[in-house]
Amino acid sequence: MSRAHAKDPAPAMRTRRVMAQVRFETISVLRNGEQLLLSLILPLGLLIFLAKAPLLSGLGIVAPGSDPLTVALPGALSLCLASTAFTGQAIATAFDRRYGVLRQLATTPLGTNGLILGKLGAVIVVVIIQFILAFAIALGLGFNGPVNTLALVLTTLLGTAALLSLGLLMAGTVRAEATLAGANLIWVLMAGVGGLVIAHPGEWGTVVGYLPSGALGDAMRAAVGGMGFDVKALIVLLVWGLVGTLAARRWFRFE
Repeated sequence: MSRAHAKDPAPAMRTRRVMAQVRFETISVLRNGEQLLLSLILPLGLLIFLAKAPLLSGLGIVAPGSDPLTVALPGALSLCLASTAFTGQAIATAFDRRYGVLRQLATTPLGTNGLILGKLGAVIVVVIIQFILAFAIALGLGFNGPVNTLALVLTTLLGTAALLSLGLLMAGTVRAEATLAGANLIWVLMAGVGGLVIAHPGEWGTVVGYLPSGALGDAMRAAVGGMGFDVKALIVLLVWGLVGTLAARRWFRFE
């Protein structure tokens, strides 16, 4: 066979490198105790607490006699995604950058794009695990609300893109210690007042609806236990994803 007709092995090699990086990143998350606390224990614990405690009905968020899981489950799913795609990746990437790991990986055949795809793939794998556990717990607690699968998948993809790009932007521009403190603080704010777990009424709810956390929460509540698609929230997530990706490509530094 002539060289002109020989099959180019480069795409297959690149795919294997990216998949190897996905496995490495996924295992790193699942073996890290702090990452597991942030990504699994806290969101799933919140799901059980909101489902069992009378907090939601006491605050008037759900009507008396209504199923609190219609609010608790989408809130927990949103928190799972934010924990993994934003906070966890921001902290891990910032310390990889500090210790020179990113610089070394960027000079290997994996390359910059392969490194980013590896992190994205790991986030998707961990989020799938989180979602399976969250739905299993919710079903065990008696959840029988509507779930729009297409809306859930679209919300997850757009939310992952938006939060991961912003997390990488922080990790690639801010010192590791500042990223550690800032990412955890932002996680608390997103969960508490950012519309990620529960919707906020009035003007504040309007404001946070245009933030990534509020848009993710709105879209997730529509997909799980709600009306299906929140088009405005999905557009907001898309815009944040594009802005975050362009900003990360422009300002991210490997050293």
